[in-house]
Formats: sequence, C-alpha cells, structure tokens
Amino acid sequence: MYEVRFHGRGGQGAVMAAQTLAEAAVLEGYHAQAFPYFGAERRGAPVKAFARIDKGRITLKSQIYNPDMLVLLDETLPEIEPVAEGLKAEGVAVVNTALAPEEFDLGISVVTTTVDATTIALEKLKAPIVNTSILGAMAKAQDFVSLDSIVKAIQDKFGERLGARAANLNSEAARAAYQSARTGRCKAERPFIQKAQWLPDWNELPIGVALPTTQVNGVVLGPGSAWQNMVGTWRTSSPHYDIEKCIRCLRCWWSCPEGTIKRQEDDHMKFDYRYCKGCGICAQICPVSAIEMVRGVKTW
Repeated sequence: MYEVRFHGRGGQGAVMAAQTLAEAAVLEGYHAQAFPYFGAERRGAPVKAFARIDKGRITLKSQIYNPDMLVLLDETLPEIEPVAEGLKAEGVAVVNTALAPEEFDLGISVVTTTVDATTIALEKLKAPIVNTSILGAMAKAQDFVSLDSIVKAIQDKFGERLGARAANLNSEAARAAYQSARTGRCKAERPFIQKAQWLPDWNELPIGVALPTTQVNGVVLGPGSAWQNMVGTWRTSSPHYDIEKCIRCLRCWWSCPEGTIKRQEDDHMKFDYRYCKGCGICAQICPVSAIEMVRGVKTW
C-alpha cells in the first residue's frame, strides 16, 4: 500500500488534490481512497488530506501517520506544525517552494522534489490555487501514477465541476510543474515544532456549553482566544501601504474582515501583519491605489 499525506491551507485545494490523485490511480487499475481532515473551515487555516493506493481492496480508514509521500502545498507550514513527523526514512517529500531541494529545510533528510507551484498557478489560473501544479510535481517525484493519468483525472474532475476551460488550464499547470520540478535531498536542520495541545479528560470538560476564558498548557481557551493564533503566515501576498498616496478615506479600515488595519490619530493606517491573511480587499477598495498587494509574506 502506498500512502500520501497532504498538508496545505484552506483554499489551496489539498482535498481536491487527494481526490484527483485517487481518481488517477483508479484509472491505472488500482484501488484508492481519499479523505480530508480539518477543523472549522477557514481560508488559510492549516488542513490535511490523505490518499491511499493499493492493488487490492483498502479497508483501513484511519488517518495516515507514516506516509510514503509527504506533500506540502505551503512552504511555511513547517514553521507552525510538525509536518514531517512520521514520514518514512525511504519516503519522499514534494514541496511548493521556489527553493532548490538542497536549500529547503524540512527537519529530516529525505529525497525531496520542489516546484514553484504558486508562480505556476498564478500564471496559468490567475489564483494561488496550487493543487494541480503540485500533482504535476508528484508525478515527477514518483512513478506509481503517471502524469498522463493525473492529467486525465484533472480533465474529468475539474471539467465536471468547473467546465472544459478550467480543466484545460489546470492540466497545463500540472504539465508545467512536471517540467520545472527539481529533485534532490533536503536539509535536516530545522527542529520539529511541537504544538501545545489541550487534551482534556472528562473531569476537565466544562459543564453545558459555556467554556470560560482560561489557559491550559500554554493554550488559551474560550472567548477571546483568537489573539494567540498569529495567522500572518497564511498569506501569499502582503499589502504594501503608501502613506503619501493615502487620502484617509478610511475605506480599508472599515472593510478589513480581520480587523488588522488600525486607525491612527491622524487617520493614516497601520497594518498588523501578524494577523493579516492577505485577502487583498483593502487594495481592491482603495480609490487611489495607496495599497498594493505584493507577493510574499512581508512587513513595511
């Protein structure tokens, strides 16, 4: 049995990638299953998806803890989650990054295929939805499912949901990623991130539905706990604010869905990049183009 674990962020298409891989495997005569794991659905939040492929019937239904292949749709995830945990020593990793395999630090040394899937997706799809690009790189990294089968699965799955044009564009993204993907061995210098968790027994569970504000093992629980989640690494692009152009109309301040834009005493703006997810609404709504979305996680 070959097991693949996808790590991505909400909106990048990790679940569709797992489903498309499973469909491609079925086209080649394998049995396959694909399923997601995520908490509250929120764009940019870390998500996981899984795919199993075997010559015989698959009866195992658990999450995948020791994958043969690890797929990262976002290169910043190792900074906040132990994504490489459990990856087999002889396994492979596929990473969405502009870095060469030898430059990327996964925390363990394994054969790694890297591809700048975000750039390919922006060029082909005009959106940072990297699932089909990463599927092309996966075909380069392994040989149990061919690129032709992956493209056929993309045509079937995306064509049915989004139409023929979208299917063709996503197929082009997969082929482009296959051509540009590079394989080497990653670095193993990064320490594994160990996230603080609250795993209560029945004595610790609150009565009824009211969860009071408290802190357990460094994890803030209850109302107002969102401040602890620094979601700034979720963004693909960052807002660059030009104070000289700003006419202080306050539209960006009023429209920011995360409340990351702070109004100063002189009605100029200040951005809290720790929580900005890079949605781009502020840039779209600014009447004088004083805000520009710039690729990357940056602060000014």
